Parts: sequence; C-alpha cells; structure tokens
Amino acid sequence: MSQSEQEVSQTVPLEAWLDKTETLTDEITSFPLRALAATLDRDAPGNAVPPLWHWLYFLPVAPLAQVGADGHPKRGGFLPPVALPRRMWAGGRLTFHAPLRVGETAQRTSTIANIEDKTGRSGRLVFVTVQHRYESAGALCIEEEHDIVYRDAPQPGASAPKPIVAPADNTWSRTLVGDPVMLFRYSALTFNGHRIHYDFPYVTQEEGYPGLVVHGPLIATLLLDLVHRERPDGTVASFAFRAVRPTFGGNAFTLCGKPVGDGRTIELWAKDHDGYLTMQATATLA
Repeated sequence: MSQSEQEVSQTVPLEAWLDKTETLTDEITSFPLRALAATLDRDAPGNAVPPLWHWLYFLPVAPLAQVGADGHPKRGGFLPPVALPRRMWAGGRLTFHAPLRVGETAQRTSTIANIEDKTGRSGRLVFVTVQHRYESAGALCIEEEHDIVYRDAPQPGASAPKPIVAPADNTWSRTLVGDPVMLFRYSALTFNGHRIHYDFPYVTQEEGYPGLVVHGPLIATLLLDLVHRERPDGTVASFAFRAVRPTFGGNAFTLCGKPVGDGRTIELWAKDHDGYLTMQATATLA
C-alpha cells in the first residue's frame, strides 16, 4: 500500500464507506463468453450468460497511474482503504432470477453493506461485504453478496492454520492443474491485475505464498461448471461459496460434487493435491 493510501486509511474511519454506492453499465458481448468457454474446455454457451460468468463484465478499468504495487487499483475509491497488504475474495452468495443475454446493455448497482474488523490467529482481518444488483431491460437478473477479506502479511515464524481434510463421499469429480496459462487467461478475461496470480517473484517474495494463487472466483466458476457437466439440463437458482484455503498453481486440484435430498441441492467442494479442503459451496437447482 502506498503512503497516500495509508494516510487516507488513518484519517478517515472505514465506517465512512458504509452504504457507499456505485453504478456501472456494460454491454453484454459474446467474446468473453467464448474465451472463457475455451479456457474451461467446454462449448460456448450461446446468448445466455451462465451463472458466475457475469464476472466477465462490469470490470474496473483503472489507469496504470492509479494501480497499486499489488496490481490492484489503489484503495480509497469505491472500496474502503484498508491498511492491510493482502486482499482476496472470501466468498459470496448469489440468487439468479434471469440470465443476462448477449446484445443487452445491463446495469450493476453496488453498495458497501458491511465492514467488520477482527483479530484472528494470523493477525488483523477486515471483512468487507458488497451487495450487487444486476438489471437488464428494467428487470432484476442477479442479486449477489460478495465478501472481500483484507489481512496482514505473515509474521516470521508464524504457524500456518491447520488445514481441513476434504470429504471423500463425492459423487462427481474433475481434476485439473492450475497452470500459468489458465491463470493468465482468467486474469486477462476479468482484467484482474493482482500480481499473486501471474507474478511468481512477487507472490513468493512480497506476499509470502509458495506459488501462484488460483483465483477464488475461477474455482467457484469451475465448481458450477461441474454441475453443468453433470446436470446439463439443470437451471441454477442460487449459489453460495466460501474460500477455506488458497489453491496454488502448478499442482493438481479436484472439484467435487454430491446431490443431496431430492437432488435439487448440490453440495460442492474443491480440494488441493494434498487432499485439503480449499472451497465449500452449495448450488440449488430450480
């Protein structure tokens, strides 16, 4: 974080960002859908934007002069200027009312709904919850709550949190490798300059990770893609996910799923090459 960002965060309380809103308008074009389909090794979806693929649109386009050392836009605009070096997606909850469609002009209205400052075993944590409403042709299409976590850099000699062994009772599974080309493609498609996903010296030397970090939104998208592959005629009505542990590039990771109850609810999770849980999720079919 730059000195100017630190000064803002020290002089303005984070609570001042509560209820702050932002509205963006975007054209739903076909190329991002074709490009992500190629990245996920699946057929292009047609004119309807699949669940979670709306993350390809409404992207921040900060000039390079307004980008911080981590590759993200500098803080203190729409998002609060939290004075912590690490920030990542912690999870989210989504309800899908109708798909966005190619050729439409859509609108996203975002609101800072909650800011929570905590202290955990790894140090200070700040959770920011952003609510998004996506509309097209005057109709509500998607409601989303998006959780962002800001955290301290690891302290020398600090022990890592104890990992959780992933469940072994999956019905479906798909194993992939988070190779640099996949991570580059997803970063490019989402205009995500965060260096932890493509800059190995930065992620290992500055942020202390053992390797490139696989995007949390990419893993969530792959989990719903697993549902699409196993239930191609199903319609996703809602989805909730929570990041548990980072997944690092260069290693295999496995996407798992299990229908429960009447089959409309799908329990989903991802695990790393050591069998540890990295993401938990639930999808509900209409």
